[in-house]
Amino acid sequence: MTRIRLTLNGAAVEDAVPARLMLADFLRERRHLTGTHLGCEHGVCGACTVLVDGEPARACLVLAVACDGCAVRTIEGFGDDAVMAALRASFHRCHALQCGFCTPGMLITAYDLIRRGKAGDEREIREGLAGNLCRCTGYTNIVAAIAEAAAQLGVSHHGA
Repeated sequence: MTRIRLTLNGAAVEDAVPARLMLADFLRERRHLTGTHLGCEHGVCGACTVLVDGEPARACLVLAVACDGCAVRTIEGFGDDAVMAALRASFHRCHALQCGFCTPGMLITAYDLIRRGKAGDEREIREGLAGNLCRCTGYTNIVAAIAEAAAQLGVSHHGA
């Protein structure tokens, strides 16, 4: 067992974990943060996307011990965030979800795209979402929702 200390959704967390425990399993099983979904468990589908030190990461590929000293933010950690609030509202208005399995990873990826100014047009949004798979929607409404939120937040196109 290895003792890790990290900031999880703004709170200090300390735990002893097996060296091979994946971050996704730590979040779901040890911290009961089930918004981090497990799909492929190979880093392909994007359902487990979280932010580690502000950067998107596939929680199914990151060892929990590698997050010692890091700040991890899951979908549960955006309670009063204005960008996430705009995204959630636009996903609702644009009917950008069906089963909802991919939604947490989509929202975190969309948050990152908007934060980096990479949600200025449809091509840019689609390229940014390339690592997030959805089996239900066909992406059209997801792209529209992200574009709507980006426009509402005043995100300009910075080029690819």
